[in-house]
Amino acid sequence: MTQVEAEPTEADDEMIATLSDYLDGALPADRRKEVDGKLASDAAWKSAHDELVETRNALSGLQKARAPVSFTEDVTGTIHKRSAGRFFAKRTFGDRVPFGALLIVALVGIAVIAYVLWSSPTGSLKMERGREPRSGSAIVPKI
Repeated sequence: MTQVEAEPTEADDEMIATLSDYLDGALPADRRKEVDGKLASDAAWKSAHDELVETRNALSGLQKARAPVSFTEDVTGTIHKRSAGRFFAKRTFGDRVPFGALLIVALVGIAVIAYVLWSSPTGSLKMERGREPRSGSAIVPKI
C-alpha cells in the first residue's frame, strides 16, 4: 500500500506564510524571536523552513536577466532591414514633405472652395444688395 499525503491544514499554511515572512525579513522583532525559538525546538517548523529555503535557492536562478543596453536599437534595426523600411520607417510624412508646402496646398484649397461658393448662384457667399426678395422667401431687410 502507498501512503497518501494529507491535505495541508490551515495551520500548515499559516506556518509557511510565517516562515516566508521570516525569510523575507518582514516580521517584527518579537515575532521573529518567537519563530527562532520554534525553529530550534520544533522539528516540523525546522523541516518546513529547510524545505522553503531549498525551494527559494532552486528558484533564485530564475530571476529576470537584464537586456543589453543596445537591445532596443538592435531589434529595431533588424526589423527595419528585414522589412525594407515598412516598419519603423526612418522618415514620416512630415519629414518627406515640408510643412511650408503642406500649408500652401491647404491655403490654395481653401481659396478654391471660397471662390466656388462665392461664384455659385445657389450657395453664394455674396450679399445681394438692393434686390427685392423673391416671393415665398424670407424677408431680408434692406441696409
